[in-house]
Amino acid sequence: MLNKIVLTILLATLITGCSTRMSKSYQSKHVKARTQTPSSISSQPKSNIPKKQYSHPTMKPYTVLGKKYYPTIVRVGDEFNGISSWYGPNFNGKLTSNGEIYDMHAMTAAHKTLPMNTIVRVNSLDSGKSTIVRINDRGPFVGTRIIDLSNAAAHKIDMVKKGTANVHLEILGFQDVGQTEIGDISDLKKNGPSEVYLGSYAVQIASFSKMSGAIITQEKHDGFEGHKAIIKDTGFGDKQLYRVWLSGFRSEDEARDFVKSDKYQYDFIVRDE
Repeated sequence: MLNKIVLTILLATLITGCSTRMSKSYQSKHVKARTQTPSSISSQPKSNIPKKQYSHPTMKPYTVLGKKYYPTIVRVGDEFNGISSWYGPNFNGKLTSNGEIYDMHAMTAAHKTLPMNTIVRVNSLDSGKSTIVRINDRGPFVGTRIIDLSNAAAHKIDMVKKGTANVHLEILGFQDVGQTEIGDISDLKKNGPSEVYLGSYAVQIASFSKMSGAIITQEKHDGFEGHKAIIKDTGFGDKQLYRVWLSGFRSEDEARDFVKSDKYQYDFIVRDE
């Protein structure tokens, strides 16, 4: 009994000590972040896009099985070849990546990077049959598979028994958010956008505590490689900070390639909203 009491006291001491160290570490890290000055921020090394700047959870990059995926720009008429699979009963009634309830009897599909509500024609190179689906989920994450069809869509191209099929995909158009029924395709092509990209990205190239420095930098770099230089007037504590951005990147991949080219010493990606 005495041994149990001693063991209990030791465990309580260890847990309390660990909790105290974690608390101090957390506090010191966040106090340091709050006390940074504008000048120290402008000289920080490159960083990734802050997570809080993404406007919609289904549109931000995500990692599955150690690989990162970037939803990006897509155009009507784009074509892709690969392997299709399908998913059904085990997922029926569960949430999809865009928040809808998965209905295996609806004409929907999962894709790793296409924007939600992209309308896709799926042509089976095995059966010669085709079907049209709307993207509302993410996946598949197996080998060379490029699309995961609903059970109903898989039946349309006779691939349910086999499980997979060699397919050719064609982007037909894009529907509005919240529109779940696939409408008239000819009307979609005629009146819908010809391309969709997931928000505008910018690259911050400098920041100043005085507007004059920002204006000089803006004028110097405006139009660099086709990008417009803009000034963002933001607050930092009780001070103003003037950030210079190069805007007009249509995808995160495009902005990342620009940053990786090391054209500017301390540039990093931001969302231009």
